[in-house]
Amino acid sequence: MKSLFKTALVLGIIVSLSSCKNDRQPNYQYMPNMYESVAYETNSESNAFNSPTGEKGKEGQLPPVGSIKRGFVPYEIPNTTEGYNFSKTIVKSPLDSTAVDMKKAGELFDIYCAICHGTAGDGKGKLVKQEKFLGVPNYKDRQITVGSIYHVETYGLNSMGSYANQLSQKERWMIAAYVLDLKSKL
Repeated sequence: MKSLFKTALVLGIIVSLSSCKNDRQPNYQYMPNMYESVAYETNSESNAFNSPTGEKGKEGQLPPVGSIKRGFVPYEIPNTTEGYNFSKTIVKSPLDSTAVDMKKAGELFDIYCAICHGTAGDGKGKLVKQEKFLGVPNYKDRQITVGSIYHVETYGLNSMGSYANQLSQKERWMIAAYVLDLKSKL
């Protein structure tokens, strides 16, 4: 009787395990699109992010209205002549003196600024020597403060464009401190 019971139990287990497997028809898949995705051509347009108004590819890529990037501090001074003049009244950087890495600031200055302003800040960079840009000022002759330098880096001035997309706020403040250091050496 025990051997018959053991045999029936083993047979029951074998039948139940083999009944769950069917190679011709796969089992139920939770989210089948994850397993059998639709193929898209590389760099082709997709309807995945189309908005109800018909704009292609915009809705899913825009941040929510009023959102601010984490760690971003808005710069409240407007891009006007009055804003530039007000920025000249800012004589202290929001960074601590320990947060300003002058070596890193010098490297950033050499990458982004020295091509026009020169490595010494004398207004004789490579592009000025090749006469691609004329009238790049010497820092010695300018009435500049750390705030006005940051303002110009953020918005640009005359033929100099904005560097707000290339440099973070901290990097712009560091370069402003470096420029004042260069000015003191001229």
